[in-house]
Formats: sequence, C-alpha cells, structure tokens
Amino acid sequence: MSKEQSYVLKAWEVTVRKTQQAKKRANSVFGTVSVSPHTDNDTSTDENDDETSTNRSSLEEFYHAERVLPNGDYYTGQWYDSFPHGHGKYLWTDGCMYIGDWYNGKTMGNGKFGWPSGATYEGEFKSGYMDGTGTYTGPSGDAYKGQWVMNLKHGHGVKSFANGDAYDGEWRRGLQEGHGRYQWSDGCHYTGEWKNGTIYGKGSFVWTNGNRYDGCWDEGFPRGNGTYKWDDGSFYVGNWSKDPEEMNGTYYPSGNEGNLEWDPKDLFDNLSEYTICSGERVPMLPSQKKLSVWNSSKRIEKPRRVSVDGRVSVGVDRAFEKMNMWGNETGEEGTDLRKELDAELMRLEAEGIRSLKSSPVPMKLPKAGRKQGETISKGHRNYDLMLNLQLGIRHSVGRQAPAASLDLKPSAFDPKDKIWRRFPREGTKYTPPHQSTEFKWKDYCPLVFRSLRKLFKVDPADYMLSICGDDALRELSSPGKSGSFFYLTNDDRYMIKTMKKSETKVLLRMLAAYYNHVRAFENSLVIRFFGLHCVRLNGPTQKKVRFVIMGNLFCSKYSVHRIFDLKGSSLGRTTDKPESEIDSNTILKDRDLSFIFRLQKAWYQEFTRQIDKDCEFLEQERIMDYSLLVGIHFRESSVAGDLIPSGAKTPIGESDEEACHHPSRWASIRLGTNMPARAERTVRKSSDSELELVGEPTGEFYEVVLIFGIIDILQDYDISKKLEHAYKSIQYDPSSISAVDPKQYSRRFRDFIFKAFTDDN
Repeated sequence: MSKEQSYVLKAWEVTVRKTQQAKKRANSVFGTVSVSPHTDNDTSTDENDDETSTNRSSLEEFYHAERVLPNGDYYTGQWYDSFPHGHGKYLWTDGCMYIGDWYNGKTMGNGKFGWPSGATYEGEFKSGYMDGTGTYTGPSGDAYKGQWVMNLKHGHGVKSFANGDAYDGEWRRGLQEGHGRYQWSDGCHYTGEWKNGTIYGKGSFVWTNGNRYDGCWDEGFPRGNGTYKWDDGSFYVGNWSKDPEEMNGTYYPSGNEGNLEWDPKDLFDNLSEYTICSGERVPMLPSQKKLSVWNSSKRIEKPRRVSVDGRVSVGVDRAFEKMNMWGNETGEEGTDLRKELDAELMRLEAEGIRSLKSSPVPMKLPKAGRKQGETISKGHRNYDLMLNLQLGIRHSVGRQAPAASLDLKPSAFDPKDKIWRRFPREGTKYTPPHQSTEFKWKDYCPLVFRSLRKLFKVDPADYMLSICGDDALRELSSPGKSGSFFYLTNDDRYMIKTMKKSETKVLLRMLAAYYNHVRAFENSLVIRFFGLHCVRLNGPTQKKVRFVIMGNLFCSKYSVHRIFDLKGSSLGRTTDKPESEIDSNTILKDRDLSFIFRLQKAWYQEFTRQIDKDCEFLEQERIMDYSLLVGIHFRESSVAGDLIPSGAKTPIGESDEEACHHPSRWASIRLGTNMPARAERTVRKSSDSELELVGEPTGEFYEVVLIFGIIDILQDYDISKKLEHAYKSIQYDPSSISAVDPKQYSRRFRDFIFKAFTDDN
C-alpha cells in the first residue's frame, strides 16, 4: 500500500470513530474481513479457524481464545483486539493467577487474584488495581475485608491478624486512620481515634480486669487530659505525659483502701506491651504483573509485555507491520477489495484530512531547563549576605533546645518576641569569629518556628546542613514581580526569599492562625514556613534585609516538565515567551493551561476538602493574590521526545509507571506531593476568549505525577490593592483582574481550581 493510501486510510479511520455514517460505510467495506488469533503453529486455516471466523463477522467483535503464550503464560477467555476483554483466566509462569473481568487488557470489575504463596484477593478491580470492595487473605492467616483504593486499604474495613488481634474501623492509604476498634488476642481493646496507623486523639482503652483509660492519646500512649478508672470505682484524673515533669493529676479512691501505691508511670509500662500488629505485606501487587500479548495472524508483531493495568512495557522491540487487510496481494480477491476501498477512500479523503487537521498537534516533552540559579561564590555582590545568613541560622538552630510541646502560649506569637544578636568579626561569648562583615541578627518568634519545624518533621541537623553546609546557596537569575530575591539551597530542599517590611508584618500578624491551621490540617496545601529572620548590615545606612525560609515545593524525585501558576483570573495571565523559548523552568499561567487534571476519587475528595479549608483560612486572614503552583511530570515519552498518551498500543521510550506504583513509593505520596493522576488535554474554542480559562476536553490522556501547593500567601487586601482594583475595574472586566476582595478572590479561585481538577471516573 502506498504512503498516500496509508495516510488517507488513517484519515478515514478517524472519521469512522466520529460519525455513525462513516461506521456504516466501513462495515460495508470490511463486513467480510475476519481476523483470527495467532499461534506459532497457525500456518494454515483449519476447521476451528473457519468456525472462529464465522463467529466474528467484523473487526469490532470479541471472541473466545485459549492459548499458551510464547513466554509460557496461559490465558483462556474472551478476547478483543489483542487484549483480554470480557471474562477470562490468566495464569503466569510464576504461579500467580487472575480469574475475572477484563476490559481492554486491564483487570476491571470483579475477579479473584491468587499468589503462589497461597494469598488471595477476591473483589473489585479498577484499571489493574485492587479498588473497591474486596477481601484479601494472606498466606499466614491475616485477612482484610473492606474498601480498597489503588491497592491500599482505604475506607471502612475489618482486619484479623494471624496473632489473634483484630481491627474494625476506618483506613486511609493503607493505615488505620479515623475511628476504629482494635482488640488484642488477650481480650483488651481500644476504641477511638487513629492517625497514620497509631492510636492518636481521643479514645478508651479497656483491660480484661475491668480497668480502663478514657482520654487523649499521642502515638499509642496517653498524652493530655485523661482519666484512669479501676473496676472498684476509684479513679485518677490529670494531665498525662511520658515526661514526668509534665505529668500531674489527682487520685480519688472509692473506699478506705483504694490503690494508694499506684504510680501513673505504671500505665505507660503496661501499654508498651500492647503494640499494633503491622500484619503481612501484600506480595507483588496485581497492577505490577505483566501479561504477554499476542496479535492477529494477519499482523506480524513480536510479543509484548503489558501490565495488568493496561500499560505496555518499554525497552523491547515494538516493530510491527500493518494488518494484512488486502487478502492475497496477487489474488483477485485482494485486488477487488483494494479497488472497493479506494473508491470509499476517495469519498472520505477530504473529510478525513479535515478531521486530522482539526485534531490537536501531538505534544512534545518540554525541553529541560538549566539548573536554576547562580552559585554565590566569593566576589558575588551578595556573598557577605549569604555568609551572614548562614552564620545566623547556625547560631539560632544550633543553640535552641528541641521544642518540648506543640502547645504554645500566646506570648510566643507576640511580634515583639524577637532576639537581636551582634556578630562582630572577632566573635563573642555567644557567637563565633568569622570572615564576613560585622552584622546584627534577629530571630522573629523563635519558639513558634522551632515548633513549626518539629510539626513539619524537619530534623535540626539536616536543616542546618542544607542551609549552612559547605555548599553555597544559589541566587535565582532575576527577582520576582514583588522585587524580592530568591535563593535556593544546593540540595533544593529550601527556598529563601527576601521580604518587604509589609510582608513581614502580615506574616507576624497571621502567624498564630497559620500555626493552628497547619497543625489542625497536616495535609494543608499552603506553603510551609520554617524561619523568619533579619540581618542588619553594619555601616552608615544600617540596611535591614528580612527573609523567610520556605520549603521548595518541587524538591522531588520526579523531574518537573511543566509548571503552571494558577489564580483563576484572566487579565495578563499568559506567558510572554514564544513557544521556542519555553522550557521546564518556564512558569506558565492560567490562560496557558491546556489540561484538566483527573485525580482518583479518594484523592479528589481530600483535595476539595483541603482547598476549601485553606481558602477559608486565607479569606479569614484577609489574604488575596495567592495561587496554586502546579508541577507536572509526564511518565512516558518516546525516544524522539513525543509524549505518549495513556492507552497507546505501541509506546517506544521510557516509563516510570512501575516505579511510581511500587509499594516503596507510596510513603512519598501525600496530598500535593508525588501524586499519580491523569492529565486530559484540552483545546480552547476561541483564541480571543478572555474568560475561558479551562478549554474543552479532547479525550487525550497522559499519565502524570503532580506536585502542587498554595504559594504567595502574604499579600493582604491593603489600600494599594483596593486602589488597584478601583483603577483596573474602570478599564477591564472586574471579574478578570487579580486584585479583588479576599472573599471574592477565594470564591473565584475555588471555582477555577475545581474545574481544572476533577474526579477521574
């Protein structure tokens, strides 16, 4: 077949998918063509082939197949277009087996998966994952019956452990979280709140002898207010803690004798014997299993390995020839069919080519940008400032005692709670000698930021090493729109931003509310602050440089290919760079957005809840002009740099699908961090539509990893923003400008974000 005919045939195929009329014409042409399954010994047509061909009168019907595959795997069941489709049984050479429903090569619906160890899962599958309601029984006797999401226990479920323990309650990402009841094999039980697989919050522990503790817990032990009761009616009420200095309370006997010799510390010794069983680990996950795919006898193609979730493995030969739809190339049947098809193609050529031209241009993997920032070495204009900053932080963090409790007094948030320290070159009793210029150092609310670092699980030694180690900081090439300068640590973990005095005041004003918010919502998407400091340089001007230390959102094991800064406004919200200059470091804006991000249902529900909570917090603090910074990592691309849509049959390139879903990677996934998702490509109806921020979906999906968070949260609705709003409202549509009232800003921001992100059904 000539190249021209091949091109027109592709155009025709596009048209067939889009119009019912084209489908009818296709059936009239291909109604007599049949495709039979291929085996190594299938060199001629036999009676079985004739029977199979009769059962399949068109390309779009599925049929029953029973084959031993080239790699030794075995499949029997319904088949369609080179993939299991319908009900079938697949047996791998390592002894794993799946019996159940398939959809286009993916385990989808109800089924049963068995491991050679004797472990089994029976229940619902979705796109290759254990997802829905199902029961897992381990080889040693562990059993779980309940809800699953992407191979993890998520929702309500009941688990019985091999050692006799049992848990009935809520799960989240594979761990107990929410409300649940855990009973040990000796009959003692706890009923109450859980977090990350440990007893945390309010709950009651009941012993078999009738004694019980009711109150607050932290990581499996009483912490805070609580009451211990004996079966004889006596009880102890007080504040509980592992630290003896924080422990206090009152004992109330029930009679003359009571338990006067009892020590509250005995409770901790007793509870240390009651550990939470971790249970068995699920063996290789069903979504990680590969299946060998064979193709039509009319198609010459080497066997491919496809994961059960429908992904085609990479790194093996993908070369194949087109289906021989022409019959015998030299025979009359092939000639007649070719002529008939040529006539049909003539009628469809114009329509097909128009369809191809109207389709979006294939996407390329964005070119990699250079490592951001200029290393601040000796001779740099800010070299002394960097040394001052490192000396100050080393002094502040190194001499502070660890934060004992996260419960802070109101005085800790007082803006006047700051410490000035002089750093002469020769050193003092409290400061070391140094080679930089003399300066003064100020810590704002040091106890609060020390507690924030503890809350965010930042190790003090690692923190100092990142910022104050031998490696120099990197200064970004240009200041931000606000005039602030940004510096990155060499390991990319932390970003340091210079602050205007007004921004510093806003942060100090809202610090107590910020602290309480991130403490209450550990999955908050608002940017994380780790320290607020000031350097006053020595000299006639006594210049002050204020700066805040933040977490770098894109410090991830995944490279970021695309960055979007999303606010929900349209005026001026597009990049000013030509396409040829856009790389992975370019920050694109609202009107550059060409995707809808589809999150798995449980993640999407958590995402919407947290966006609502974060926006309510910012609205209450009169904050506006913030944005959702989104980084996209595309999982699959070809050697030529083309992005490969999910579901493509013949990708040639690199894929990190298997690595992304390996159990060891789940620990790094949380809301906004390393989140697996699907990005659906969109196109805009009109290029001059200012208010159209989210385009029309095309049905073209890409497997991605998302990293996102809310940034720029230090702009309040002050007089300058009110004036900006009044001035721009005269010239432009008020709904299109960024400077609006915090309540309106919050509503508009959420409306836009909930269109750009949606549930992946």
